[in-house]
Amino acid sequence: MSTKNVDHLQSIAVHSAGTSSFTRYIVMAQKELLELMRSFKLLWVPLVFILLGIMQPVSTYFMPVILEKAGSLPDGTVIDMPKPLGTEVLAQTLQQFGTLGVLVLVLVCMGAVSGERISGAASLILVKPISVISYISSKWTAMVLLTWGSFIAGYLASWYYTGLLIGEVPIDKVFNSLLIYGLWLTFVVTITLLFSSLLRSPAAAAFSALGGTVLLSLLTGLFPKVLGWSPGALSGFAYQAVVSGIENNSRFGWSILITFICIAASICLSATVLRRSSAVE
Repeated sequence: MSTKNVDHLQSIAVHSAGTSSFTRYIVMAQKELLELMRSFKLLWVPLVFILLGIMQPVSTYFMPVILEKAGSLPDGTVIDMPKPLGTEVLAQTLQQFGTLGVLVLVLVCMGAVSGERISGAASLILVKPISVISYISSKWTAMVLLTWGSFIAGYLASWYYTGLLIGEVPIDKVFNSLLIYGLWLTFVVTITLLFSSLLRSPAAAAFSALGGTVLLSLLTGLFPKVLGWSPGALSGFAYQAVVSGIENNSRFGWSILITFICIAASICLSATVLRRSSAVE
């Protein structure tokens, strides 16, 4: 860790003395956003999501041409593919975000806490009057802002090109599915932050977060009646919101409530684990 970073961390503690807890939280959140800017994550993560969002409608539109130019089809083959609906293309875009997008977010967030514990930065930050909850909350806030900004940019880019190439999609369906899937991505980022607090290895935190979210989504898909209220059902509700509308409002309501509870509990658990760890001793 450079001398410049050490001085910056120490200055945070000095300037936070005598201020309110909320002010300390704001200062820490500004520090996290500055780190994201210096590491260019505020630039390349939204660009990745925009690229993923554009790829789906463009590849769908040009798929007959791609297959025709592939050169592996017999002479005289006629490619007649039915044109999909715009809502179906947006649902496929959400699936792209659910695989590559989630992977990118987990890789970005995996070292949020564990990386600073390894480098010793956490022990420099977690001194009075900066509390552990301010430390964790500021990191969560920065990661959520990055997640929502990237997701909104990518999804709106997909919506624009879908309307341009495939067909118009009503704005209310786009807005509803955006909010639902954004909440699911927020849950994924929060779980990654939790594992980053529990484990000292960023790679182990990433593996655990990915494995946990994939397992939750898989079990929810296999047992929808039993786990239809879990956060893992949010991605399915987002698909329904953009394609046809949510079918089971009761389960959807419970899924939203349980997700908020899990997010709040994960943040509190992250702070509790970090408070009892050697990083603050």
